[in-house]
Amino acid sequence: MQTASDLGQNFSLSALQKENDQLKKRVQWLEGILHHAPAMLYSYDNNKKTITWCNQALAEAFGYTPEEMAGLGMDFFRNVMHPDDFKLASVAQQSFRNNKRQFGGVARIKKKGDSVYRWLLGLEVPFTHNENGEVVEIICAFLDLTGAIDTNVALADALSEILRRQNENLLNKLTAREKDILALAVQGLNNKEIATSLNLSRYTVETHRKNIRLKLKVRNSTELVSLARKIGFQ
Repeated sequence: MQTASDLGQNFSLSALQKENDQLKKRVQWLEGILHHAPAMLYSYDNNKKTITWCNQALAEAFGYTPEEMAGLGMDFFRNVMHPDDFKLASVAQQSFRNNKRQFGGVARIKKKGDSVYRWLLGLEVPFTHNENGEVVEIICAFLDLTGAIDTNVALADALSEILRRQNENLLNKLTAREKDILALAVQGLNNKEIATSLNLSRYTVETHRKNIRLKLKVRNSTELVSLARKIGFQ
């Protein structure tokens, strides 16, 4: 004969089992959303430099299993990214070591065994942190821009607006004097000619140009002039 205590225990076990079943269904539902989302998703260990999880869309798009991605580490990105874009992976890692809140951009990616690259738009944000507050894992979402064929006019307008705002942000980083020097550099003047034109010393011009390169994140004068023309200097 069951006692009241036995009935209470059975009820508790039944309630726990029911709650456990509901949680399992909830987890399966959430996993289903992640795997069927119209985006390529993955998490990445910023210290070990390896993918820790990905959804089915990413695995199918890149042609690698999650286990292969984890085993390859940084070589996975080297295999799928265009050589000119691979440096972005290292830049992103360093950005999060410097506590950047997000990192985004476009890169050319190809599937395993393919030779044709596709343009993907990616956005990364911190996911987990260690006891010192440093970023450990990152979550990244990739969108295939070649799939945005239903709103191509709007896509072109959006990209144009994004570039316009980015250009404004870049210009706002420069002082009035730096803008003067940049404008003359775009016209083809060397440091000595710029110094003469602005009544400055050559050393002062060189210092300004170095600061301009640092602010605009370019490596040399060629990249500087190219970027300057893109942001409105003629």
